[in-house]
Amino acid sequence: MATEILCTLGPASMNDHVIARLDALGVTLFRINLSHTRLDDVANAVRFVTSRTKVPLSLDTEGAQIRTGTLVAPVLEMPENAIVRAHRRPVPGDAADFNFYPNDIIRELRAGDLISIDFDAVLVQVVEPGEDVVTMRVLNGGRFGRNKAVSVDRAIPLPPLTDKDRAAIDIGVGLGIRNFALSFANAGDDVDLLRSLVGNDATIISKIECMNGIRNLDDIARRSDALLIDRGDLSREVPIELIPAYQKTIIAKARSHGRKVYVATNLLESMVTEPVPTRAEVNDIYNTLIDGAGGIVLAAETAIGDYPIRCANMMVRMIDVFEKRGAGNGDHYHLDPVSLLVEPHGGELIHREAGAADRAAIGRLPRLTVPATDLLDCEQIALGTYSPLKGFMDRASLASVLADNRLPDGTVWTMPVILQCDAATAARHGAGDRVALAGDDGRVYAILDVSEAYPLNAESVIAAWFGTTSRNHPGVRRILAAGSHCLAGDVTLVERQPSPHRHFELQPVQTRAIFTHKGWSRVVGFHTRNPCHRAHEHIQLAALERSAADGLYISPVIGPKKPGDFLPVPVMKSYQALLENGVYPKGKAVLGSFATYSRYCGPREAVFTALCRKNMGCSHFIVGRDHTGVGDFYGADANRRLFEALPDLGVEPVFFDAIGYDPATGRYGPASEGGEALSVSGTQLRESLRRGERLPDWFMRPLVQDVLFGEIAANRPVFYEQSRGA
Repeated sequence: MATEILCTLGPASMNDHVIARLDALGVTLFRINLSHTRLDDVANAVRFVTSRTKVPLSLDTEGAQIRTGTLVAPVLEMPENAIVRAHRRPVPGDAADFNFYPNDIIRELRAGDLISIDFDAVLVQVVEPGEDVVTMRVLNGGRFGRNKAVSVDRAIPLPPLTDKDRAAIDIGVGLGIRNFALSFANAGDDVDLLRSLVGNDATIISKIECMNGIRNLDDIARRSDALLIDRGDLSREVPIELIPAYQKTIIAKARSHGRKVYVATNLLESMVTEPVPTRAEVNDIYNTLIDGAGGIVLAAETAIGDYPIRCANMMVRMIDVFEKRGAGNGDHYHLDPVSLLVEPHGGELIHREAGAADRAAIGRLPRLTVPATDLLDCEQIALGTYSPLKGFMDRASLASVLADNRLPDGTVWTMPVILQCDAATAARHGAGDRVALAGDDGRVYAILDVSEAYPLNAESVIAAWFGTTSRNHPGVRRILAAGSHCLAGDVTLVERQPSPHRHFELQPVQTRAIFTHKGWSRVVGFHTRNPCHRAHEHIQLAALERSAADGLYISPVIGPKKPGDFLPVPVMKSYQALLENGVYPKGKAVLGSFATYSRYCGPREAVFTALCRKNMGCSHFIVGRDHTGVGDFYGADANRRLFEALPDLGVEPVFFDAIGYDPATGRYGPASEGGEALSVSGTQLRESLRRGERLPDWFMRPLVQDVLFGEIAANRPVFYEQSRGA
């Protein structure tokens, strides 16, 4: 992005997670507002931020401004026509007696002065000035808060920097801060004063938020490195209806001096409490960018708002809309051009569903009955889960994937996706043919545009694919039984296979829409073929924290598996029970099944399942010790080694070793750390269920066990008893 985003840090964002997410979203400058930071807290705040991000930090001075002092409550009601008093000496601060800051400012007030408090919420008039107490009458009652802006209807000279500013600047310089914002810049001399304290190599952003700043704009711009229009404070001295015109004038004049201009105040004000902006705010941002603003400032939105990450996310999207637009074609989904989710693998999400002409031609096409697993591949190819694949691999693509873990164009891809057949079928179909692919029920589910028919060297393919030729490996057995030849070509989906789990199945275009709707841009995916036990809970929640993700996508496999594996229903019900009972952080988890089948090929499948979740919108992916493996065919570190050998995946693995439970501490952690850690074994789970024995709570939550035993009690199957559809 060419346009910059500045974010004020405060109570809502001064934590590891939000800072990391704002950093990842491309924020260019963080700000600490000294008006809302105690001097005693400045050093710790600076150290906290600079130790967690490389994004530069700016100190924003209090400047020449009058504010309300400390109050007994965050907000108070000042009745109309009441008599109230401002004191020089500190008082507790209520609706009748309070302080202005700086305290001595009351000595500058005169009888008849009109004073606006908290952006015109309250209007008072000085009745009786004094050295220590000023008495005022309330002309317009209303609510006011602590540390809020106060303006007088005549110019009152104030120093450009408060004593607190000077002390904080000294702290900041000592800690290496090189960016400073000068609040209420009145003249070029104010900039020079700050420059004398911070050095010529520091960046000074002068804030234009008073009429003196506008009158002396040329002088201020010449001596500053950048300008910032604070529309909120400026509106205390300029009629609000003139703010848009002043914004355009200030930006144009600053740019004539070669200075970048940032714009602040109310850009996403509604998102302080709401998850989405108003249409007026979006329009304002776009027009501000058209005006020529070089950057946008998020202040209350990220300092005290409920949705700091969503605000930055929305701002990035708005800037992307302004700076560029995307395009697509019929083979790809037209995704949100400004989505902040990770790009689909290969750059575009494949979309190949039959149109009217395709459907009309089906009756004239030769038919080929294929297994349910091949039809699942057709679905996932056509719906984009296997992007950038458009169909079944030809001989060159298969050889490239097996040898180099890449497609012929260099794109990382580890999983062969092939359509096997017998020699006679391969002899009947050649390049240029169209074939209707049917299921055992006789229905046509896809169309294959054949590009090549070729013999499969099964032994060499199996050895490279699975790292073994042992018939004890379920993946090896499946390939040997599936046919001696292959048909290659692009796939067009006619319809999806019937499924009792359709309500759980989410296409990549749908998951991306869901994540965007929830305001997520960093998502960690979890692949599983088992009901959820405590070790899985641990790594899911730990991965959320380690990846600083906005949310977790739990994505169980629901296609055919090997005998003894869990059927889809108990797996999905176990996770639904956890979600319904609030086990996962509120708003942080989505459940959606993945209609595919396990190949049990260890590292290759671990990367493949990560790429599929990348196409679904996941930026991170959980990789366990024996992810998608079987038996002892793959080493404990084989997954990690393959991921590390493929640095350009575009999805970041979150690795976990085997997790155990330490009864002495009641904690879960790597079993390799020693001690008396108890293992959480899938085999033990299956054996206990078959015996009708409940497991301890540390192994699996009772509510999940209730789901599983409930299925058994209802005489519904829980396990695959034989291989289906392979």
